[in-house]
Amino acid sequence: MKGLAITSKGLEETASIEIKELINKKCENRDGCVIFDFEKFEDLCLLCYKAQSVDRILHLIYDFEFKDIEDFEKSFEKADFGEWLKKHKKFKVECLRSGSHDFKSTYIEKKLITFINKKHKNAKFGMKGYEIIFFAYIADSHCYIGVDFAGFELNKRAYKIYLHPNSLRATISYALAKESGFKKDESLLDPFSRDGIIPIEAALYANNFPVNYYKKDRFAFLMLDLGIDYEKIFGGIDRKIIKKSKARIYSFDHLFKFVDFSKKNAKIAGVEKNIEFSRTELEWLDIKFKKESVDRIVTSPPTSKNANLDKIYNEFFYQSEYILKKEGSMGILTRMPDFVKKHAEKHNFKAVKEKKVFSGEQLLEIIIFKKKNI
Repeated sequence: MKGLAITSKGLEETASIEIKELINKKCENRDGCVIFDFEKFEDLCLLCYKAQSVDRILHLIYDFEFKDIEDFEKSFEKADFGEWLKKHKKFKVECLRSGSHDFKSTYIEKKLITFINKKHKNAKFGMKGYEIIFFAYIADSHCYIGVDFAGFELNKRAYKIYLHPNSLRATISYALAKESGFKKDESLLDPFSRDGIIPIEAALYANNFPVNYYKKDRFAFLMLDLGIDYEKIFGGIDRKIIKKSKARIYSFDHLFKFVDFSKKNAKIAGVEKNIEFSRTELEWLDIKFKKESVDRIVTSPPTSKNANLDKIYNEFFYQSEYILKKEGSMGILTRMPDFVKKHAEKHNFKAVKEKKVFSGEQLLEIIIFKKKNI
């Protein structure tokens, strides 16, 4: 059987690695998504519950390329919903598009509803009381149709209550930590923590804490007649939670307000005891940490034109050069890659990896730095 993980464009590799870590199956990266093999539906349930890099998890029924709307309509009518509609009579349809098209998502949804009702006389569409969600994901000229196992956007975290105006997307924050090379027994510092998303995602990963622990009663797969003992699945995963991991994770910001936001969000996420919070100015980092004592610095520095960015970045890289281990690395998320690399160069850092990612429509770049003498 085939599964589909929808993710932010640019995070396909991260999602593929995470899927392999969680269910140990072959993956194929596509544009904005990953196709993967799975043997049992429990694998999809596990991914919905634990995966930190994905937006949706589908059982993939059918996928195809199309040239125009006429070609699209001819192709999607080959999709077979029969096996799923034998046990689930009332359905809902959703569509997500990425790219430029001469049709809207609502048009595709209506076409799918009409097609399913025409082909399966006993099936009924309903926005309420439905038993199954059929989901269409259209990325440029490719369409994927499947059963949505989550039923909600997995990238939207329940803990994101107290938000910074420039709050980061959780899936990208997780990817940034992973791209930096962060391991579960290492130290990680975010000196521009804002509302704490990067440290929280790192702590969830380090503690084996399911990212959707507090949403386990909301999954669409709970409505499916699959003969699965869901309590057994959740219980098996929950027993692997580490109450206090070996990781040392630091969430620092120069404003008390955002330190408080980080603490509150981490408490809601269930990982506040695994993060050290502090109102700390950049100038204090070499007092807080010994020389070459931090494994990973993972952050998204400010980009506001109102700030003295040259001063901030010079101090940031100066302090980072002092506290980062010789074999350590730094992961930065930015919309100003050239500006960041210019200041990094001044302080003995070289970019070893660059990756473009999309946060909605906004283009950002992940840059991984290491010290030049390594």
